Amino acid sequence: MKQPDETGAEASFSFDDTPLARELADLSARRRALESTEVELSGRTRVLTVSNQKGGVGKTTTTVNIAAALAALGARVLVIDLDPQGNASTALGVPHTADTPSVYDVLIDEFPLADIVQTSPESPNLFCAPSTIHLAGAEIELVSQVAREHRLRTALDDYLADPEHALDFVLIDCPPSLGLLTINAFTAATELLIPIQCEYYALEGLSQLLGTVRMIQKHLNPRLTLSTILLTMFDGRTRLAQQVAEEVREHFAREVLDTVIPRSVRVSEAPSFGQTVIAYDGQSAGAIAYREAAVELVRRDGDLAAAHADSNIEGSA
Repeated sequence: MKQPDETGAEASFSFDDTPLARELADLSARRRALESTEVELSGRTRVLTVSNQKGGVGKTTTTVNIAAALAALGARVLVIDLDPQGNASTALGVPHTADTPSVYDVLIDEFPLADIVQTSPESPNLFCAPSTIHLAGAEIELVSQVAREHRLRTALDDYLADPEHALDFVLIDCPPSLGLLTINAFTAATELLIPIQCEYYALEGLSQLLGTVRMIQKHLNPRLTLSTILLTMFDGRTRLAQQVAEEVREHFAREVLDTVIPRSVRVSEAPSFGQTVIAYDGQSAGAIAYREAAVELVRRDGDLAAAHADSNIEGSA
């Protein structure tokens, strides 16, 4: 195609030279790369709590989409929904009405975890321990419970002790607070995954979160390590997003995944259909990014991150 230039002469113009064309070409290349990607699972169960007390950073979205992407890679994955809003349960398509056996029953009435776990309709490898509205009162009820900080860990250890419940990953979705529900998640996990929004207040409150992690390590769970940080809601068109990403990578060079999650309409739409974006539109930019993050998470050596976690947390608080 030719268009006149400033002198009136015809200048050649190719759609292939436009930013949109380059973006589409890049996305197609990433899709092809994922199709040929193979990963090797370690055979051990990695338990990650997904937490950030700042709301709206993509905790639940990250939890369910990473879980679905891991399941698509052949991993057996359990999502534990510790948020009273139950959004992770909704996105995974599992019932969580008030009369559904849920995490509340496990924490307060000591139900076995096996009694509440449901299989997501998305994949036979994807399981969910749902949340219900009753969990909203659990923070208060847990105060008077014996071993209140360890109740989720005890239930999860009992569940994993059964060979029939062998899992590759457990992802725990936390509420946007640092209360007893989140402390239970920290105590049950071996790794911490922090989604960080690529916006102005991204690092606000992070030092408080890391201080809480240090206290958990000292008093409740020395196994807990900050292993993974995922940059979410990235808009490459803005200088601010790039600056936030650079700052986070400067402070947490080992922990930050190379993959960044872009702002995506498809990612936002998927939960309204009771699906993750992996099932809703697995070829979209958001789904591709979460699939790449899952591959990176599998390939990362969690033990290497563990060896450096204490010094990173102390140096970043």
